[in-house]
Amino acid sequence: MSETKPTVVLVHGAFAESASWNGVIERLHGAGYDSVAVANPLRSLAGDAAYVRDVIKSIPGPVVLAGHSYGGMVITEAAAGLESVTSLVYVCAFAPETGESAFELSAKFPGSTLGEALNAYPVSTGGNELAIRQDAFHHQFCADVPVKEAALMYHTQRPATQAALTGNVATDKPAWRSIPSWFVFADQDLNIPVALHRFMAQRAGAKGVREIAGASHALSVSQPEAVTQTILEAAQ
Repeated sequence: MSETKPTVVLVHGAFAESASWNGVIERLHGAGYDSVAVANPLRSLAGDAAYVRDVIKSIPGPVVLAGHSYGGMVITEAAAGLESVTSLVYVCAFAPETGESAFELSAKFPGSTLGEALNAYPVSTGGNELAIRQDAFHHQFCADVPVKEAALMYHTQRPATQAALTGNVATDKPAWRSIPSWFVFADQDLNIPVALHRFMAQRAGAKGVREIAGASHALSVSQPEAVTQTILEAAQ
């Protein structure tokens, strides 16, 4: 049976990094599932999706594809038309329609305070890069994570370009239209309002929806058990 199990591919979002999936990976391995935590470039939506698509294509057998935050934008584009991807898991993540961007979606419902928590600075490749300020990081991103861990997360956050966060989904076949999807999200998410999470899950016709009371945006760190449970449901 073990050889028929899918590989779980995990895609982090902006202001996080691959290690944000550590607690989930531990539990997946305990349940007998192999996993790959992709280093999402966070440079442009099209480029990030192309890179994740290459990673998926390198994996033999079926894949469960999970994305956190902006990672949801990336998996929606990357998995379009890929037969090896059997299910999608959106973890406090955007599930965009064609033409939508992360910034546009986050403003669809009131409640996101991310904009006022960001620092912007120019990069030599053009445009601006965005990162969450140190004084705002714990409250904004991971309020339910211990202070020491939140401090480490701040120092290892991966900034994203403004181009990535304002990039529109180009595919005319968003992956959730043809691939079964599961959603797990927090009701205290300050980056993506919970009303938007509910809206996107309903729009996608989600097979499973798990809403975590009192949790923050950094769900894979603070609630790895709930995230893993959702991924296992998608995998089975």
